[in-house]
Amino acid sequence: MKNLSSWLIAMFAFMFWAFRVVATVMYSMGKDFIAAPPNGNIAMEIVLLFVTFICICLITARKLLPTLIYLIAHALYYGIYLYQNVLLLIDGTASMNSYIDLLVALVGIAIPLFAFFDVLLDRNRKAHPTDKKTDWFYKNAEYDRKMDERADKNQYRTL
Repeated sequence: MKNLSSWLIAMFAFMFWAFRVVATVMYSMGKDFIAAPPNGNIAMEIVLLFVTFICICLITARKLLPTLIYLIAHALYYGIYLYQNVLLLIDGTASMNSYIDLLVALVGIAIPLFAFFDVLLDRNRKAHPTDKKTDWFYKNAEYDRKMDERADKNQYRTL
């Protein structure tokens, strides 16, 4: 992870994971918090938290499969939640909790999406590396060596 964007995505993913852990613990203790697990499904939230933690740890290692699992799991879990809150907005029956839940669902889908695209871009960077320190010389036709017409063009072989 050489880019600032990769570090920021991983940091925001861990912060969102910690936020969801706190929200789940507060919900299980029966206390009010900013956001609660969707439909009170605490078992599914706990499973998602474990899967998310493992995937985020492997995302920092720039693996594509855990990033894809992270994206699919969050898209399935928060996508339904997002759809329900958008319907409440359209009906005009949305409350302040609906807006907060909508924001949490958007963040829950956006972070894995950014992580997925970041890992794909990183794979492209590894396949086509550039080095600013040397590319100005080696990838510039202006500095290529010109062949003199008087030069020996024979390719001598020795046994």
